[in-house]
Amino acid sequence: MPHILGQRIRLREYRKEDIEEVRKWVNDGTVTAGLHDLFQAPQSINMTESFIEMRMKPSQKEYGFVIAELDSEAYIGQVDLQIDWKNRTGTFGIVIGNKAYHGAGYGEEALRLLMVFAFDQLGLHRLQLDVISNNERAYRSYKRCGFTEEGRLRERIYRDGMYFDFIAMGILRKEFYQDERNQVFRQLAAWTSPQVT
Repeated sequence: MPHILGQRIRLREYRKEDIEEVRKWVNDGTVTAGLHDLFQAPQSINMTESFIEMRMKPSQKEYGFVIAELDSEAYIGQVDLQIDWKNRTGTFGIVIGNKAYHGAGYGEEALRLLMVFAFDQLGLHRLQLDVISNNERAYRSYKRCGFTEEGRLRERIYRDGMYFDFIAMGILRKEFYQDERNQVFRQLAAWTSPQVT
């Protein structure tokens, strides 16, 4: 799979050595607090290994990318895209697992590169996601990337003794192209083959 290059990161394929990096965050509540309920239970090493092995297999309905440093290709996080080809819709999830990169715009850069891939390369019509209302940093990032709040399931998620809304967000292809900020990323996103080591 070609790598998608940005300013500071690349989206690359999953590798076996990523297991160790995923293990560093997958059971860390400070990272998983705003993620899907799946991450609220302890994750075993076997679960992590199975996930990475699954992502390393080809699929026509799912694309998985590691968010990595541009030059070293070191793991920062991951973004996965599930595709409904009939309706030309992609649903994605993203996490910056390495806490050293939190709050520095790496997730936003990764998301914009993924949007270029989804709209320019795959020809999708729509991208969508769900976010929990306690994940305010992610919500703001999605809004900056052009996603629109499309609905809320009020107090749908229970975490740490409180209820939070489950927010549905989406962006259409035409909205992506109308946002001038995305044109920069369309020009920036360079496609390259992975380095042979």
